[in-house]
Amino acid sequence: MKVLVCGGAGYIGSNMTAMLTRENRTPVVFDNFSKGHRPALGNAELVEGDLADHDLLVRTLRQHRVEAVMHFAAFTEAAESVRAPLDFYDNNVSNTRTLLSAMEVAGVDNFVFSSTAAVYGTPEHVPVNEDSPKNPINPYGETKLAVERMCHHQSRTGKLRYVVMRYFNACGAGNNCSLGEDHRPESHLIPLAIQAALGKRDAVAIYGTDYDTPDGTCIRDFIHVEDLCRAHLLALEKLAESPELIYNLGNGAGYSVRQVIEMVRKVSGRDFKVVEAGRRPGDSPILTSDATKAKTELGWKIDKPDLEEMIATAWKWHSEHPDGYQD
Repeated sequence: MKVLVCGGAGYIGSNMTAMLTRENRTPVVFDNFSKGHRPALGNAELVEGDLADHDLLVRTLRQHRVEAVMHFAAFTEAAESVRAPLDFYDNNVSNTRTLLSAMEVAGVDNFVFSSTAAVYGTPEHVPVNEDSPKNPINPYGETKLAVERMCHHQSRTGKLRYVVMRYFNACGAGNNCSLGEDHRPESHLIPLAIQAALGKRDAVAIYGTDYDTPDGTCIRDFIHVEDLCRAHLLALEKLAESPELIYNLGNGAGYSVRQVIEMVRKVSGRDFKVVEAGRRPGDSPILTSDATKAKTELGWKIDKPDLEEMIATAWKWHSEHPDGYQD
């Protein structure tokens, strides 16, 4: 099977590309390198382009005889979406609409969409399952939910079979720790704490210490990036049975910001400065997943459920790439 991996030079996209190759699929990466890194591609076939380019997408889908599309090319930073909502609607919604239109023209109907737990907003009950109320509290979550709805309506025409993967917090390094997390600027907790441990930044910040949680800091559900990608392969196979699928992808266990920081200290064997700051707009106090549906329907199992092991893979990559990818 040939799979077009949109955003395949990014963190999750590059890990997915590597896994597709190992599993005897043929990935074709489509990326504009606004966020991704060329060294993360390995030997994967590349089409450099933008998701706003409808004609290029149609040509790519036809010329490469693509059978399925995986979409990892969204903007993902919740706080940034509050500052620049139109950018998020442009890239996350408008460009995805262009991609779906190109797929329709080219006759490609299998679509795996990276969504997010942010569609749930601040849930009344945790862990959340796929039927929990969807009440996004930031433009990032709103744009992801808008695409989910767009996929639903397109599937009703008979021209789209899709699966929505609602991610919780992806972390770690995959492909034997050769593909890690390198956002610029970085805003994710684990790489920020590791950078502090490596002396690449002066301190790591805790945003909000007065939440209604045991230690006052936000609680999040972390999942290793390879466990996340493996669920995509299983879901792609499942699309043959159903035109509409939705799954939560998370560990089911929650860790607070303070717990994550302490685990980075333990894994690295290094101390570093921690500063406390005010809450960020759009942050939920607790967000953990019920991924029972994915485990039951897909036969998915989590190979790396332990926070220490997840952070250890990230530490190995960052230790070997202290300045990130050398683009």
